Amino acid sequence: MKIATTLFMKIAVILIGIPVLALCIFLVPELADAAADYLGIHSIKYIIFILLYGGAFPFYFALYQTFKLLSYIDKNIAFSELSVRALMKIKFCAISICSLHVLGLPLYYLVAEKDDAPGLIFVGMIIPFASLVLAVFAAVLQRLLQEAINIKSENDLTV
Repeated sequence: MKIATTLFMKIAVILIGIPVLALCIFLVPELADAAADYLGIHSIKYIIFILLYGGAFPFYFALYQTFKLLSYIDKNIAFSELSVRALMKIKFCAISICSLHVLGLPLYYLVAEKDDAPGLIFVGMIIPFASLVLAVFAAVLQRLLQEAINIKSENDLTV
């Protein structure tokens, strides 16, 4: 039963990565060209490439760390320092994604100003907010797992 649930989670991790890859391949170049044409600033598409592709790298690294964490659960070494390090890396990836997208908020402002759509700025805050929530969740899990490992090691030393 346990292997089936981790297998399901591994498949879910892979299925999460596929649409993001498709978005990076097909949508990001179109979005960058459209934003550059709409704003009339053709060099802004390179900034959009840096922000969106720069956010994709930590996203895929976090997916890889999640895959490793699920492998640790399969191998019955979930309560180990390896799991704590994987959660720490996931936390740093989420923080870097959040930081990159916060740096991109002025682009949302430019488009919202030109289009007279102030709600667009709030739409631009969805990814940083979600990444921040994920970073806090990973930090809580990391601390909880570290304390569980400490309690386990104390119990192992008790005769």
